[in-house]
Amino acid sequence: MKAICPGQDTRFWKPDDIFELPCGKCGATVEFFRDDVFRRCRRCGHRIENPKMTLGCAQWCEHAQECLGYDPKEFAELYDGEDSFLGRLVEAVKERFGPDRESLTHALAVLEYAEDLVRSEKANPKVVLAAAALHTLAGDQARCSDAGETPGPAREVLDELGVHWEAAGRVCRLLGGLAAGGEDTPELSVVRDAEALADLEDRAGRGDAVDLASQSFRLELSKDLAQRILARRAHP
Repeated sequence: MKAICPGQDTRFWKPDDIFELPCGKCGATVEFFRDDVFRRCRRCGHRIENPKMTLGCAQWCEHAQECLGYDPKEFAELYDGEDSFLGRLVEAVKERFGPDRESLTHALAVLEYAEDLVRSEKANPKVVLAAAALHTLAGDQARCSDAGETPGPAREVLDELGVHWEAAGRVCRLLGGLAAGGEDTPELSVVRDAEALADLEDRAGRGDAVDLASQSFRLELSKDLAQRILARRAHP
């Protein structure tokens, strides 16, 4: 039986282990559960670390990867520094959507869930997160990847970010698989489930009835996150 770290076990939680914080960039309210490593502001895309979660044990505990679902050092290069890849990606998406706040909020929700899921899967994080953020910009999939064609908006963003042509091609093929219902790969499963979780959050936020048994998720962690979404919405 898998042991649960006491810090992550909800049986030991107190009422203030579900709390709200203002985004340090735009001031929007962001809700946290105690064991959320981070949340992403849906208004501006800023990544907010959870001040109540102490990960010092992850530096020495032999169960750190099992507890967190990923190696904390593995994803550092995507986030480190003001000019990180994910920071530039979010800014590029915001610029593309402009005043279309609804599409931006949805794209950031998909990105956040992809960030959660990719940590527990053997998938390329850079390819997954780029596809998650850009999926609603993909447009004509052929124009995203075919040589000699005018690039679509997703490929234009990848070029602006200086993504290597091979990685950009993988992102475009992943976007094509999303649109065409391609065969599942670890990357495709993550982004598809991230989209489904974002849609579930939208429906729950509107007060729609949601039957989790009818949801078709590809990853086990997605089912846990779906339950978390409904618990978050039920929290007063």
